[in-house]
Amino acid sequence: MQTAVTESVARKIFLIATEESGDRLGAGLMKVLRQRLGGAVQFEGVGGRSMAQEGLASRFPIEELSIMGLAGVVKQLPKILRLIRQTTDAVIQASPDILIIIDSPDFTHRVARRVRARDASIPIADYVSPSVWAWRPGRARAMRRYVDHVLALLPFEPEAYRSLHGPPCSYVGHPLIEQLGTLRPDIDEQKRRDEAPSVLLVLPGSRRSEIRHHMAIFGETLGRLSAQGVPFELILPTMPHLQDAVRESVKSWPVQPRIVVGEQEKRAAFRIAHTALVKSGTVTLELALAGVPMVAAYRGGTIEAWVVRRAIRVSSVILANLVIGENVVPEFIQEDCTPEKLVPALREMLVDSPRRRRQVEAFARIDAIMSTGDQPPSGRAADLILATMRKSRRAN
Repeated sequence: MQTAVTESVARKIFLIATEESGDRLGAGLMKVLRQRLGGAVQFEGVGGRSMAQEGLASRFPIEELSIMGLAGVVKQLPKILRLIRQTTDAVIQASPDILIIIDSPDFTHRVARRVRARDASIPIADYVSPSVWAWRPGRARAMRRYVDHVLALLPFEPEAYRSLHGPPCSYVGHPLIEQLGTLRPDIDEQKRRDEAPSVLLVLPGSRRSEIRHHMAIFGETLGRLSAQGVPFELILPTMPHLQDAVRESVKSWPVQPRIVVGEQEKRAAFRIAHTALVKSGTVTLELALAGVPMVAAYRGGTIEAWVVRRAIRVSSVILANLVIGENVVPEFIQEDCTPEKLVPALREMLVDSPRRRRQVEAFARIDAIMSTGDQPPSGRAADLILATMRKSRRAN
């Protein structure tokens, strides 16, 4: 059990998180650091609403970096570069005891490199590893020049950094393992999960571009499945900022889903779901933790597909498969993402088939694989941050 450390001088910690998921991670970390330091801490940096609730006054609204697509990045490049320079200047001016960059490597790592070049005495921790194990592995070795410690969310990442000669990396745990109670069914929900007609979730993505690429294919797939006489109750979870686009897209679907909006409603749907058709991403890990067998698919733009094909260096792009260490979730990527291939895969997953049982058995192992012992991820992350601060030249 960790106890608060009494500090005569308040520690100054600078955090940078530019996406909603990173903002939530940052808020949890701030809360535990305040507890560990007995309140003797001052936070500065960039963050969103969750970090603001923990007392951070962000240097700019993170919505300024909500830029989609290559064309959007090119158009907004002068603003992005200006924000990188301004954030770097703010870190140097603050002269913190540590800089913590959280995810969003295209922005945060550019700031970190500039900070290290201007003041090498500021220790830097990277909370959420970039996907060096999947593509651009040379980034790991390059990070040694400006990152002192990587706090990994996935259990296989420390070994990846060792093999790629990157900076020290420690597994702290994924925030999802602190939310299992919201993902797994109670007795009544398990009863609905096992009843007919099966609840089939469809999750086309959390970005507008993903909605654009997946909705027509997923809709046709579900229409063909229904036409073959396969019974199911269709639920489509989405987020408030996407619901208008989703509602417009499903108007042409042969089978109309029940659309649920928001994180709470999504988790409630997970708890009664029997099967899912899902866009590849973090949501595959959520579904695995919830014990929901799935078929995963992904279709991107032509340029994106060309880049991914040449850069990807893992046997699967499905996060659940990578964590389990076995390709149990079928994946249909780019030209394989078609109704002709998705329909038979979904039919197989909706019945008590060997492939469905294989997923269920694999998902039962995931708790042990992702375990962080008695300490939650935010606590492990806070302790590594404090240890990195103690090891720095500023602490000597």
